[in-house]
Amino acid sequence: MCAMRFQQTATYDAPVADVFAMLTDPAWREKVGVAQGVVSSDVTVTPEGTEGRRVVIDQVQDTEGLPAIAKKIAGPTTRAIVTEVWSSPTTGTIEILAPGKPTKAVGTVSLVADGDRTRHVTDLEVTVKVPILGGKLEQVMADNIGRGLEVEQAVGVAWLEGDR
Repeated sequence: MCAMRFQQTATYDAPVADVFAMLTDPAWREKVGVAQGVVSSDVTVTPEGTEGRRVVIDQVQDTEGLPAIAKKIAGPTTRAIVTEVWSSPTTGTIEILAPGKPTKAVGTVSLVADGDRTRHVTDLEVTVKVPILGGKLEQVMADNIGRGLEVEQAVGVAWLEGDR
């Protein structure tokens, strides 16, 4: 089985330092979870090295709306642990795991200055180790991650405009 490549970019009208501060703010992460409709969420942010941060989001998500085959594997809810390790304010790694499930997504996150704006790039390899159906389920997982990142961006735009 091969992994599916997934990349998504969010653009914010703010400098890199402001976007990094937002991405590593537990209050913002909690607000994103509420907007995504998660069942529960626990967010931990700790220093990483001299200028980085480790962000761990442990959440329970409702699987309503997923295709029947995905719900059969996941159940009515699924737990996702998202770990972002920012080695600096512009570069990090990301890992999305569902304990006890044959799924994972690993890759990188980066913040790129673009004039007065910042691009937040998420680049992942999505893997679902299920014979025959793995590729289809990887697409379902990538689509679900993409929808989550779209909500994250909407909350981020509002946050940077002062909606806290």
